[in-house]
Amino acid sequence: MSSSPTPSPNLMLPAGLALPKSLIGPVLITTLLIGAHLSFGILDGYQKLLLAVITSIVMENLLHKYTKGSFKGISSAYVSGISAGILIRSAYFWPFALTAMISIASKYVLRYKGRHLWNPTNFGVAMMLLIAADSTAVLSIQWGNHMWAMVIIWLVGIFTLMKVGRFNITGTYLAAFVFFAWIRTYFTGDTFLTEVAPLTGPMYQLFALFMMTDPKTTVKNPWAQSAVVVVIAFVEMLLRLGEVVYAPFYALFIVGPIALVIEDWWQSRSQPVSGAEAVPHT
Repeated sequence: MSSSPTPSPNLMLPAGLALPKSLIGPVLITTLLIGAHLSFGILDGYQKLLLAVITSIVMENLLHKYTKGSFKGISSAYVSGISAGILIRSAYFWPFALTAMISIASKYVLRYKGRHLWNPTNFGVAMMLLIAADSTAVLSIQWGNHMWAMVIIWLVGIFTLMKVGRFNITGTYLAAFVFFAWIRTYFTGDTFLTEVAPLTGPMYQLFALFMMTDPKTTVKNPWAQSAVVVVIAFVEMLLRLGEVVYAPFYALFIVGPIALVIEDWWQSRSQPVSGAEAVPHT
């Protein structure tokens, strides 16, 4: 499989301004957070959000220092922390900290040939739903009458992804979700609008704009990226038909790592064998 073109290191904004690549994720997710909270009040509390962010940053730097010998910038950990703070719902504080810890730890503990296979926040959320379902839930509200906020965030997110060359992932997923929502109507008896409605919530904005487009945990070839997200959307449909709550998180949790392992196998299979390796020793 060939690699996708390397995007520009900066995001060019109007009036000649340039946003460094390292700040694209933090700026975009902060925009989503502000828009979602001001229009709908999605946060359980600022203290819980702050706990998730601080835990994520501290955990990231401690593990990076231990494994690499140096501290790391806060950009990636900030995105993971805010994502956990937005997605997790609990009457307690500890699930926010534990989600952040599990998310960051997965990057350093669960590795395959030098890379982590799961999107950190998706892994953390999925694990919390499995081990602490009695204390933890996930944001599931929709925008309701605040559609303007949803539209603005989608437009900003799509513009950003197009600039960094990853819109094919989100765009394909949205199209696949809509198609499979139509398929589901034949099995559930619900209306098409009911089946497609989840896309109108901040949870799906986080999922489609951040989790699925994580450069570290997606395959490299653009066509393969699109194929993988179609499979994710299909598995999500099956889980929804099986009445599995939080189907998108489990679908990405299952399909994403398998796709990366297959990509690695394909690349190693496609690499030419050197002459020394081709001739068996006698």
